[in-house]
Amino acid sequence: MKILDLVCVPGRTGFFVDDQAAILAGAQHEGFNYVGRAVTPGFDRIRQAGQSLSVMILLDDGQIAHGDCAVVQYSGVGGRDILFDAEQAKEVIYNNVAPLLRGQVITQFKSMAQEVDSLEVNGARISAAIRYGVTQAILDAVAKSRSITMAEIIADEYETGIEIAIVPMHTQSGDDRYDNVDKMILKEADVLPHGLINNVETKLGVHGELLKEYVTWVRNRILQLRQNSSYNPVLQFDVYGTIGQIFDSNISECAEYLIQLGELAAPFALRIEHVIDGKSVDGQVAISKALRSELFSRDSQVQISVDEWCNTLEDIRKFVDAKAADVIHVKTPDLGGINNTIEALLLIHKNGLGGYCGGTCNETDRSAQITAHIAMACGAIQILAKPGMGVDEGMMIVGNEMARVVALIAHRKQGHHADF
Repeated sequence: MKILDLVCVPGRTGFFVDDQAAILAGAQHEGFNYVGRAVTPGFDRIRQAGQSLSVMILLDDGQIAHGDCAVVQYSGVGGRDILFDAEQAKEVIYNNVAPLLRGQVITQFKSMAQEVDSLEVNGARISAAIRYGVTQAILDAVAKSRSITMAEIIADEYETGIEIAIVPMHTQSGDDRYDNVDKMILKEADVLPHGLINNVETKLGVHGELLKEYVTWVRNRILQLRQNSSYNPVLQFDVYGTIGQIFDSNISECAEYLIQLGELAAPFALRIEHVIDGKSVDGQVAISKALRSELFSRDSQVQISVDEWCNTLEDIRKFVDAKAADVIHVKTPDLGGINNTIEALLLIHKNGLGGYCGGTCNETDRSAQITAHIAMACGAIQILAKPGMGVDEGMMIVGNEMARVVALIAHRKQGHHADF
């Protein structure tokens, strides 16, 4: 099977891109919008509509494989790429990627993805967003050439030895952090609520009091609404470094606060993402490792997850080598080619840490479906229900895709074939 051509078309994402620096500095909501000046380069306003680019590979047997380019909600900070421009990306793909792939025989995903992921234009590597979308389409093309699922292609080529199974879903509340929690509980989300704790004054509290109140409310709401006692989700909150802000990055004080949160969350397990911002990759590794060690020394069961400053496979290797977190968020668009996401998750799994196959609300249905295959094949402990912040849509897209994959593999193992 050969690649005839590539066709690209700009599209929408499931959410928006936000200027995180402006929000952390105190930008206020006005309805759904934020008011104030953007401060991160590339932003014209604090909240902007997200852009995607669908990359379609035309195969010589008439089939079409496709993936979507996208970037995370908080672009341009924490070492990440700047904002994504779909039209500019389209031109880069037509001028540089399409000539590379056009006429190629579909072989292995690994080699084809690596060729795209390492591509440079004018001495610079092409953007992570482009590499993300194109390699998704390549994985789909290889799967179509073999008439099996994308998860099976990964398991085969990377010799994972991991059973392809449904992965627990982590849901995001966005700013609707009460009604959306009710949705999560009623639909029995495995990990909740994220919470979007991205501002000290309005969400964390200058002494951490607002988050304490929210953790207590979430815990009590689960006990009130759950249909049976076997539903015991993990409580995970993303605090965007704000806990470090109020305690001036003091490890002992941050740890004590986390222990208090853990007591409020009981009987549910508690995980906190990005407790303190380390200002750089090495700084984040060091401070996260110190915090994890402090919690361990106090016999705390609270887990920490890292997110910012682990944007590449090389970054993630540093966190893994240092065992700097209980859970490492593999933020899929940031890693560029999905071959990097695959290798990152397998590395984390091999070293006994928790791999979170995440990403962002600012993705698409297609990128969510493809990363579901990756999470299932690579032993991730959880996957982000994406895109969007509405809970229902993300759980539907990711959950239904995982269910389809498991059903198809089980059907084939029973000896059924598509020969009619």
